[in-house]
Amino acid sequence: MKKQLLLVGMSLFICSGALYAQGDNTGYGGNENGDYESLAHRVLNLEKKNDMFNVYFNYAYSFQEGRDADKQWNSHFANKQLRLEIKGNLTDHLYYRFRHRLNKSTSAQSEDNFAKATDIMMAGYRFNPKISVEAGKMCQIWGGFEFDENPMYIYQYSDMVDNMDNFMAGVVVNYNPVPTQTFSAEISNANNGKFADEYGTDAKTVGRSLADVSPLTKAKNPLTYILNWSGSFFGDKFQTKWSWGIQTQAQHKYSRMIVLGEKLNLSTLQWYFDYMGAFDGLDRLKIASSDLAGYLNQNQPNTYFSDVHYNSFISKVNWQFAPQWNFMAKGTYETASVQHIDELKNYRKSIGYIGSIEYYPIKKQDLRIFLAYVGHNYDFSHKCNLQNYNTSRIELGFMYRIKAF
Repeated sequence: MKKQLLLVGMSLFICSGALYAQGDNTGYGGNENGDYESLAHRVLNLEKKNDMFNVYFNYAYSFQEGRDADKQWNSHFANKQLRLEIKGNLTDHLYYRFRHRLNKSTSAQSEDNFAKATDIMMAGYRFNPKISVEAGKMCQIWGGFEFDENPMYIYQYSDMVDNMDNFMAGVVVNYNPVPTQTFSAEISNANNGKFADEYGTDAKTVGRSLADVSPLTKAKNPLTYILNWSGSFFGDKFQTKWSWGIQTQAQHKYSRMIVLGEKLNLSTLQWYFDYMGAFDGLDRLKIASSDLAGYLNQNQPNTYFSDVHYNSFISKVNWQFAPQWNFMAKGTYETASVQHIDELKNYRKSIGYIGSIEYYPIKKQDLRIFLAYVGHNYDFSHKCNLQNYNTSRIELGFMYRIKAF
């Protein structure tokens, strides 16, 4: 069965490689290759002759004890992540990458004809050491280090990243004036589905007051444009991932986003700080339209707020305090505001806090056993009449990036 699965994967891919521009690639998990021994070599003693074909299974599993918004505790086992990944360099110029979620819907979407389960299916061509181009379905090149991590390694995303839809069909051009600096530009679809599938039929928007309701008209060119700068300084001890972009959502409705990520990268300690700001002409993340649905029901279904502003501040530290051990702490502070409606302006603040102890029992294998705590507090303004609440979760489990070949 595994051989059949691999053959199907090989026949499908025209996919994204380990992007030459960053040594691995921004938006796909940073430098996650590592010096790991493959199962093919370990079990069958097969020696790799080149870097054309690399196969990974990304799997995360845990037992969870959680406390919900109603202060009720519940327990369950969770298969958090299961992704098949194939990537490699076919020549000095041509490379590819394919990544598919095996525990998500495989229905093709109406705009790009890809399933949501397919994260990446993309090929790249390296013209020379300075210029490369990639095309296909890929992760959009928003900056920031939380956004760049392999999803398998994330215990809980920030609210903004958790609600972003960022695997889109498009094209990226990378320019490396020097090996430590990469400038990238991307044009991609704004959504996986067509307008009616994303916002519903007869979609409407609320403007400067709750009584100001107008119909939405689909855009003729629903595209996303992003500029990205990824930098490395002082022997890779300090790194940056910055981006700015604009997305067309509907006629005369645009979403603008800026991301500024900085990272201190030392031998036994890594610390990053990200700022993400979204200025949505139409509530793209749909956090406010979901929280405040009671204000919109009077305007019938498929109604969304206009001029919504989100801020996200994210900080994370990893400390390898002993051989094969890692301590992780992460905090998030986020705000949401419906700018032109007084009672909904700055209506929400959320604080997330995460800590974990991770143990790597086997050298040359990316296997970690972890004990983690995830907490989240939601604080709403008095004017919006929403009730504050908090959630908690304790996890015991493992993450294993299995290098099959």
